[in-house]
Amino acid sequence: MSTSPHQPRVLRGLSEFDASYDVVLCDVWGVIHNGQARYPAACNALRRFRDKGGTVILITNAPRPSPPILEQLAGLSVPRETFDDMVTSGDVTLSFIAERAGQPIYHIGPERDLTLFEISQKQTGVAPRLVPLADAAYVVITGMFDDRNETPDDYAPQLEIMRARGLDMISANPDLVVHVGDELIYCAGAVAQAYAQRGGRVFQAGKPFAPIYERALALAEQMRGGPVARGRILAIGDAMRTDVAGAVDFGVDALFVTSGIHREELHSEGAIDLAAYRQFLGENTRHPIAAIPELVW
Repeated sequence: MSTSPHQPRVLRGLSEFDASYDVVLCDVWGVIHNGQARYPAACNALRRFRDKGGTVILITNAPRPSPPILEQLAGLSVPRETFDDMVTSGDVTLSFIAERAGQPIYHIGPERDLTLFEISQKQTGVAPRLVPLADAAYVVITGMFDDRNETPDDYAPQLEIMRARGLDMISANPDLVVHVGDELIYCAGAVAQAYAQRGGRVFQAGKPFAPIYERALALAEQMRGGPVARGRILAIGDAMRTDVAGAVDFGVDALFVTSGIHREELHSEGAIDLAAYRQFLGENTRHPIAAIPELVW
């Protein structure tokens, strides 16, 4: 079930849903932190859901595998009791790389994301071969080399070369943009989108695509000791294109946090602009079951 564009439901808090779901699949960036500081009320809401017997799996399009993201959360003082487990698009990317073991890779992304390949080596015992574009069999993009100053247009020459050679691209983060504090920066998904528009073949590791949801569901069922019906799962996120669309396509309900990447178009004077929200829903084909300004209990 989803909200109606004409009568959108807006929650006061997650507690309105506390008996309706057994599992929450919760986005990270934009919901429980903004890259610089945690949102204490969101952490508290997830903790209280768990206290009532629920299971919380964090599901994020972070291009790095779970270990460094868990360290990042600890550095932001996100309490460990906020969640049960985590799956990142970096985790899914590792499985894509393992399927192409031995093939040389051209990596697009910042140096901090090299942990992806270090963890791949630990898991498989084989060090991925990172090579210049001219020698690559395929491309892995985790972000931009300089995401504070570059845009997808800066990669046009490389994309043309990749397309001419017929190289596949694995996108470790399908997000187009993300807020770091109040700054909006481009993500790997924006470059992957540009490559697909040129006719290049792209494999997406994260939301809104099924592999990351399947992995998150498997973790939840392992935690709960048995199958979980799709109708007992709630996905929470702040992006219509990834969080809401991915949840709906996977057959689970979505709770839309409006103060994330869409806040400038949906909020006025600190509150949801219902007229703008109705129009926004009408412009999208997949709808959340409800919205909430920010995740609170």
